[in-house]
Order: sequence, then C-alpha cells, then structure tokens
Amino acid sequence: MSTATIVSDLNRALRECFLADGRVVLWGEDVLSPYGGAFKVTAGISADFPGRVFTTPISEAAIVGMGVGAAMRGLRPVVEIMFGDFLLLAADQLVNHAAKFAGMYNGAVKVPLVVRTPMGGYRGYGPTHSQSLEKHLLGVPGLRVVAVNHFTSPGALLKTAILGGDGPVVFIENKALYSQSVQLGGDGVLEVTELDDESGYPMVRVVNFSKGVKADLTAVSYGGLSLQWEQALRDLAADEIRVELFLPTLLSDLLLAPIAESVSRTGRLLASEEGTRGFSFGSEVVARIAETVGTKQRAKFRQVGAARVVIPSDKSLEREMLPSSHALVTAALEMIEL
Repeated sequence: MSTATIVSDLNRALRECFLADGRVVLWGEDVLSPYGGAFKVTAGISADFPGRVFTTPISEAAIVGMGVGAAMRGLRPVVEIMFGDFLLLAADQLVNHAAKFAGMYNGAVKVPLVVRTPMGGYRGYGPTHSQSLEKHLLGVPGLRVVAVNHFTSPGALLKTAILGGDGPVVFIENKALYSQSVQLGGDGVLEVTELDDESGYPMVRVVNFSKGVKADLTAVSYGGLSLQWEQALRDLAADEIRVELFLPTLLSDLLLAPIAESVSRTGRLLASEEGTRGFSFGSEVVARIAETVGTKQRAKFRQVGAARVVIPSDKSLEREMLPSSHALVTAALEMIEL
C-alpha cells in the first residue's frame, strides 16, 4: 500500500525526470505555475525548472507537432493534451509523423516524445470531455500506448516513457484515478503482483483468492477500470468466485502469454474497458486469445464496455452507460453459471 495519490506520484516522477536529464522539456495548455494544468500533474514544475516549461495556444496539432520537432532535434519533450477527447486533433502528427519517421529514415531519426493526456468519465463532464478514445491508436505501428492503473506506480511508468526509450509514447491517465491512492501489494483480500516482460511497462496480476486455489475466471482490463474491478473482486470474493485479473499497462504491444495460460486453466475470459464496445482493446484480446487457446478447448468469452452512445452530461445517465463494478460482477456470475 502506498500513501501517494496518482497525481502526486506523476508529479514526483516529472520532477525526477527534469532533474535526471536536462533535455526534458514540457509544454501544454495552462501548465505554468500557479495553475499547473487542469488536473495539477504539472503543479510547481515551471517554478522549479524555469525556461523548460512553456504554455501553448489551444491547438493540439501545434502542441504535438512542436513536440515531434523538438524530439527530432535531440530534446525529450513531454506534452500535455488537456483532455484526451481532443487527442485526435493531433492524429496526423502522431500517426503520420512521430510513429513513422524512424521507419521512413531507417532508424536515423528518433522521436522520444511523450504525449500525456487524461481520458475517461464518471465525473459528469459531458459528451466531449469524458470519452476513452485510446483504442483508435492501438494499432499504429511505431506508437506505444501506455495506460495507468492504481495497482502499480504511475510515476515509474512515466519515467520509463520519458527516459527509457527513443520512440513516441501516448501516456493515458484516467481522470477518475487522479485522487486515488496507489495500491501496491496485497491487503488480505486482494493479492497484487507485477509481471515484467522487460519492456519497462509491467502487467499487473490481481487475484481475490489464496495461493494454491484454482481460479474460476480470467479477466483482462486496463486503466481507470481498475477502480471498478477492485470493488468487483471484493464482491466476488464474498461469493467465493475466484478471479485472476490482468491489467496491462502497455496496450499497444500486449503481453499475451500469462493471459492465455490463465484462460487455458479457467476456460473463461472476461475482457473489459471503459471505452465503447466494438473494434476495441477487448475485441483484440478476445480474438487473439481465441486463436491460441480456443483451438485447444472450448473457452467462453465475454466483453464489458461502455454503451455505444454519446456520453450524457447527467451523472446518473452517465453511470448507466459506463461500465460499473455491478456490471462486472453480473457478467462474471453469468459466465460461471453458463
């Protein structure tokens, strides 16, 4: 268990990156002190590192485009898109520039750019400030998409993104997580472990049962839905339903082996995400696991995601269309009963 919140851990990591490498720079809308960004991840950074933090006009294409250019010239820029809903306004700079230049120029050009942005709902921000759009970038070659959850250190992930590579990273921070505490390890009901595939972006395994007990269900999710899954795992434990949950942090290059091995034992896979269902992270996980495990046994598959509608501003209506812990529990119980 950690006393740090997600936002404080990210802020700490940013400071450590600025101290570790003088090439790290930061810009975005309203990131200067005293404001420190809409969600305060950059609070105090500009005061402590003058001349390396810059405020920008409201132009996502310009923000990311400048980041691409700065990265190509040897800096290690971190740029903030205030709301992830507007990330696709910089799609050309991400998809056709940052992700492709290394391949187009035979590795002679490097783009060590990190694009931080908050995604997600549950806060009543309405149709254009509550979406989870990262699925639209998951299939882009050369572009890493990383998502924070509250069972591993988001600061460690951010430091890996900023200092640990030479390619572009889209770094997803879920808004509902910012005020939550980082929960490392177990607490008597849940056991949390990290599975490292040497990428620097560990997959987290969370179980609600003791060692030596067989799981009833394999589940896969990511990002802010870790909060909904925490409650669901506790509720399912009370019903003696044993779940092995995998939370990858690197979404664009998924570590499949542990998931496939689990499904080969449980015969059930529940994939979930906060984004809308269809043509999604969950769809890809189900398809790829079905290709490997489904040929050996008759595994059962199910997906949980947001309804394919515009997100309402009214919080009660928003809750109805976004995944909930109750929806996860219901889906799990239905799969067990099948």
